[in-house]
Amino acid sequence: MYHIHKQHTFRLLAIAFLTVISNCAWASAPLSHNMKSVEVSSPSTPLQPIMIQGPMPIEAEYFAALLSNVTIEYAGNAVFYKGTLNGYPIVVAKTGKGLENTAAATAIGIERYHPRLIINQGTSGGHDPSLKVGDIVLGERSINASNFKTPKVPKGEGTDPLNWIPMDIMASEGSAGEGSSAKDAEKLRFYLGDKQLIALASSLANQYERGSVVKGTIGSGNFWNNELDRIAWLHKNLGTSVEEMETASAAQIAHAYHIPFLGVRVLSNNITNHGEYDPTTAEDCQAFVAKIIEAYISKING
Repeated sequence: MYHIHKQHTFRLLAIAFLTVISNCAWASAPLSHNMKSVEVSSPSTPLQPIMIQGPMPIEAEYFAALLSNVTIEYAGNAVFYKGTLNGYPIVVAKTGKGLENTAAATAIGIERYHPRLIINQGTSGGHDPSLKVGDIVLGERSINASNFKTPKVPKGEGTDPLNWIPMDIMASEGSAGEGSSAKDAEKLRFYLGDKQLIALASSLANQYERGSVVKGTIGSGNFWNNELDRIAWLHKNLGTSVEEMETASAAQIAHAYHIPFLGVRVLSNNITNHGEYDPTTAEDCQAFVAKIIEAYISKING
């Protein structure tokens, strides 16, 4: 009985072995020439686009015209031009003017397109007397230059903007104006530009013919300063090279999403040295940013 059981077990093992060998041979054998087939590739991860921002048409549409295969999408006050530059996906965001429009467009753009980096660029007014119309400032830092708290002054004693106190609204979740948390808010908050992007842009400075390319601080706020004493105060106390209305808010949102960011601003005017407004500088700035992006694409493809 034991001998019969042993033979039966051996037969089962032999059948299992032959089945495996047969299946392996079938799997490796080429398909019959008269059978149709199709091979479906595993999907590849899509490239993350680069986002270029400009607030007004003159600050965004030149760059958008450089793209191939453009489609246009809308969200709130923002317009997004999707296309490619040298085969790489680019999104140009016409954000609209001001801190609120820019912050909203940045958040929408991040959630919708998942960019690998963001460059906010456009025109600005000079705070540094050494800078001329046409010069470009790379934002080593940006700051919301309109975040201030006024001292308590009795009625009838007027106002003195040169004694306003900095107010960091991100210092805590408590009040930035009253209570125990207010004292911690009495400081300046700077957002740093991405060092690698600054280095890349600086390396291309000799290719910019309209003016100089320098590193500096971009001050943002929903104001247009024409008071020379106020401009001098901001330049001295905040270190501002230029002022405009967008960069710091875009930097704040990009920081919240952990996305590399750089502000690039051309001087379209500078009343500290009688530099008159020239809107054609907007196109020069976009052309220089295009060189930065082309160099960046070449670097990641190389």
